Order: sequence, then structure tokens, then C-alpha cells
Amino acid sequence: MHKAGFVNIIGNPNVGKSTLMNAFVGEKLSIITSKAQTTRHRILGIVNGEDFQMILSDTPGIIKPAYELQESMMDFVKSAFDDADVLLYMVEIGEQELKDEAFFRKITNSKIPVLLLLNKIDKSDQQQLEAQVQLWTEKVPNAEIYPVSALEGFNVREIFNRIIELLPESPAFYPKDQLTDKPERFFVNETIREKILMHYKKEIPYAVEIDTEEFFEEEHIIRMRAVIMVERETQKGIIIGHKGAALKRVGVEARKDLELFFGKQVHLELYVKVNKNWRSDQKQLKRFGYNQK
Repeated sequence: MHKAGFVNIIGNPNVGKSTLMNAFVGEKLSIITSKAQTTRHRILGIVNGEDFQMILSDTPGIIKPAYELQESMMDFVKSAFDDADVLLYMVEIGEQELKDEAFFRKITNSKIPVLLLLNKIDKSDQQQLEAQVQLWTEKVPNAEIYPVSALEGFNVREIFNRIIELLPESPAFYPKDQLTDKPERFFVNETIREKILMHYKKEIPYAVEIDTEEFFEEEHIIRMRAVIMVERETQKGIIIGHKGAALKRVGVEARKDLELFFGKQVHLELYVKVNKNWRSDQKQLKRFGYNQK
């Protein structure tokens, strides 16, 4: 008997969805930083076993959209309800509600199994944990509740096994050696974007999109050329930094991560280009894979 199904992870920004998915998949597929809205797309991570295939989907954190890009990000979250076989609803200790009432009703009325994961319990004590379990048991009576620390790996294996029990009988949806549905360039873009999220402040990371224009794989080296797009000239100056030092740091750190990810030497060229108001431009958003409509 072979089981296969889609397991979709939803929740507010920064609750640890990407950390959990990476713990399950064992590869760094979703970028993880402490800034909100790190995940912009819906990323599939595929875990293959002898008799199962678990297709995990990490979605952007649930927010009230303020501009076109965020609207599109929320469409990815909505789509997570459409094809899930198991729903992982992730909250963190101290959280009281989901930022969107309609989403919350979808979860409580869900016909598919819901596992409510109470994350970051390493930051709480027994009393707080018990109070939180009580609160969520009342709010989401249809869910199985699991305290978890995605970062420390606490309860991760137990949840993984429970998901396999809940998966429907089905042949595999993807080839068994496939790890994700995203092309290689996507991970180049995401790795560079992660470094920008880590090293720049204020609006800079949110005004940035990466476009890997060239990706040539040779026997011992992969040559990549990527463009960092910003919305304004001033942002371009900040990204490049004094005598190019800031951009160089992003390039060096991204290259190290990409060499680990691809398992071979990487040559990475970075350029910065101004692309005015791309976040509100339907055409541009479509080009970057946001608008599914």
C-alpha cells in the first residue's frame, strides 16, 4: 500500500512554518529569517519514503494585503485550502487568533484533518503551555493539538509520523527523486533574497525582487548571473553600499550557501537595477510568478 498527499502549512507570519518544513524535508528549501513576509510564494517540499510521498507546502504568513504583491501572496494561501489532504495550522506560544477571520472559519469548518501545532514551546513554561492548549482546544475543536519546537526538533518526528498515518492511499504524484516543484533558479533567487533580508533594514528587503538571468551548469562549476531589482535609485545606492562593499557581502554569502545547496563550485555575478513600482505592476508580478489568476 502506497500513500501520498498534500500537506499544507498555514499560519500568521513568523510562526515557524518554513523552519518546520525544512525540518521535515531535511533541506533548506524555504528561506528563514526573523523578518515578517519572508516567504512570498507557495513552495513545495517533497519527502519520499518507500511507501509514501508527502508533499509539503509552505505558504506566506497570513496578513491583510496592502498592495498588489501582498494580494497575490494571499492567493497562494487561499489555494492551500483547495488541495490539502492534511492541514497543519501553526501558531506560536502567546498567540490568540489568526489575523483573518474568514481563514479562521475555513480552518474550524475543515472537513480534512487539521493538526494544530503550538510552536516555540522552548520559550514557555508548563503553566503557559497548558493555558494555551486549553485556549486552542476551545477555539479549534476539530484539530489535534501538538506542542512543538520546530527549531529544537521537539515533537517533529511524532508529527511527521502522524501525518503519514493520515495520508490517503495513492500512487506518488512526483518522481521519487524529486525534492521540490521549483526550478533551480528559484533557489538562487531565494538565497540572494535571504541575504538581503538579513543585511538591510526598513523597506529595502520588501522592495527587492531577484531575477536569475543566466544559469549555466558545467562539469565542475555553475555560472550564474542575477539581477537585484529595486524600486528607486536611492535603494540601488543602499544595496550596493560604499565602494560596492554591501553588495559584495551579499554575493559572497549567497555563493557559499549555493555551493552547499548544489554541491559544486559556483560563480555568481550580481547586478542592481531600478525597476520602478514593480510591486504594484500586474505585468511585472506575473513575470515573477506571483499572479496565478
